[in-house]
Amino acid sequence: MPTAPRTHPGLAGGPVYLDYNATTPVDPAVVDAMLPWLTSGFGNPSSSHAYGGPAHAAVERARRQVAALVSVPPGGRIAFTGSGSEADALAIRGAVLADPAGRRHVITQTTEHPAVLAACSTLNELHGVAVTVLPVDGNGLVHPDQVAAAITGETVLVSIMHANNETGVRQPIPEIARIVRARGVLLHCDAAQSVGKVDFDVTSLGVDLLTVVGHKMYAPKGIAALYVAPGVPLRPVVGGGGQEGGLRAGTENVAHIVGLGRAAELAGAALAAGESVRLGRRRDELARRLREALPGRVRINGEDAPRLPTTLSARIAGIAARRLLDRLPGVAASAGSACHTGVDTPSPVLTAMGLPPARALETIRLSVGRWTTPADVERAAALLAAAAGS
Repeated sequence: MPTAPRTHPGLAGGPVYLDYNATTPVDPAVVDAMLPWLTSGFGNPSSSHAYGGPAHAAVERARRQVAALVSVPPGGRIAFTGSGSEADALAIRGAVLADPAGRRHVITQTTEHPAVLAACSTLNELHGVAVTVLPVDGNGLVHPDQVAAAITGETVLVSIMHANNETGVRQPIPEIARIVRARGVLLHCDAAQSVGKVDFDVTSLGVDLLTVVGHKMYAPKGIAALYVAPGVPLRPVVGGGGQEGGLRAGTENVAHIVGLGRAAELAGAALAAGESVRLGRRRDELARRLREALPGRVRINGEDAPRLPTTLSARIAGIAARRLLDRLPGVAASAGSACHTGVDTPSPVLTAMGLPPARALETIRLSVGRWTTPADVERAAALLAAAAGS
């Protein structure tokens, strides 16, 4: 399999890109795979004639590629959706409203992605479903015993993310899965930030529903997928023509689905070649250089917990992150989650972890990716230190 080019055409000559958690550049190999389905391969995959057949085959091949990346077991399904938020809604709303026992209680935790919290809120507002939102500790971890204590006879679903989009902190999903499975409760896991960055096996994790997002793993925006374990019933969020095995109506976006499949294939090869280890070294080198240049001023949020190798949530004492970024045209990064850009209030994730508002506002999120080089790390650390007033 061809390796990724040394530089990405979208990054050449621009600022050092350290915002891979917000979105990843589309891998050129993914673009190459998509192009035929934007030109000659225009057929509707639901059509039975000569134009529809190749499109249908391309969608099914992509489904197998995504399934292979997360090690889907026999009988498990991959359903394509238009976004991670839609996949979360399908998992959460779909599982609760399809519950054969009519149970009406959902458990989640306070640092979840807004899409998960919104899906839970919608269930509460429109269907009277009770929602328990668990707290996290100072590292952003929800404790399995808290999950166990919150489960009742009415609990249908627990939704806990695999890794936080702001801090990279990884939740103890296998331990939580063992608890919920023993109680006959389903487990949904938003793995938008994790799939393609660390090895994944849905059976080992013990999850029933898993969200995969294309633009976090070098595929385009506007495509995602939901893994559904064997035997898990779901009510569709988008009804209509019955595409995606009846789980998501609407003519499939063949080009983007093919792109996600190719990205999954590339991710599997990259993981096998040690990409996670390489990126973890980049992240750690960036933290080391910042601490060396700004002695006593740098703290890493969630440092004592398991984290993604790509994510560095750093507090630099004495300067607000937005002011730091305003001084930093040479580095593209984020002051907390990109989903909250333009809002000068403390991150709910960081305040839930116990950070005072002033400390939370000092946090900058630096996320590395496939095209982050040692030179990028060196340059970014120097620019950050200078802008922070070393």
